[in-house]
Amino acid sequence: MNICLYVAIQRIGLGLAVTLEFLGPLAIALTRSRSKLDVLCAVSAGVGVYVLVLPGPSSDYLGIGFAAAGAACWAAYIMLNRVVGQRLPGLQGPAVATLVSVVFYLPVAVYLLSAGSLTGPALLLSVLAGVLCSVIPYAADLVALRHVRPAFFGVYMSINPLLAALSGMIVLGQILAMHEWLGMVLIVATNAAAILLAGHARR
Repeated sequence: MNICLYVAIQRIGLGLAVTLEFLGPLAIALTRSRSKLDVLCAVSAGVGVYVLVLPGPSSDYLGIGFAAAGAACWAAYIMLNRVVGQRLPGLQGPAVATLVSVVFYLPVAVYLLSAGSLTGPALLLSVLAGVLCSVIPYAADLVALRHVRPAFFGVYMSINPLLAALSGMIVLGQILAMHEWLGMVLIVATNAAAILLAGHARR
């Protein structure tokens, strides 16, 4: 999930990558509720993605593909994290998952080492990113998913694209175009609507 996201950020920018990855929680919300309004939500999400990306000759389809793969991974992460949180006490689940993920990061580490990218500052920033982007949020997600439903959890993720866009502007100087803001708003609003519909259907 993180590898796909980081590669997508490098190719298409932070705001766009995180918004497309946000389709993962949206898919969970849509699969939990079945009605005619679900079709409307799916169409709205599709329109949002189209407006956000505005496909054309200059579009980075590889970067978009990485973001979409990250979305699929995020959906799986939410579902699996809930199961792990229910079956394993404490933070054993994320600890084991982190050890397993090392296997997937080893080829990346070998590539960076051969390219001479693993300098002192780079390693320090990598450790900092690991703590802030994996250790703390994954532990918090696990605890939260023990108490709330996966679809309900998704509504709190609605703020992620906005925070990513603002962070991209402030930290990375990535200014979003008007159509990107509009697409982002459509996707976030669709996610919130889908989750509300799912909750209403269960009641």
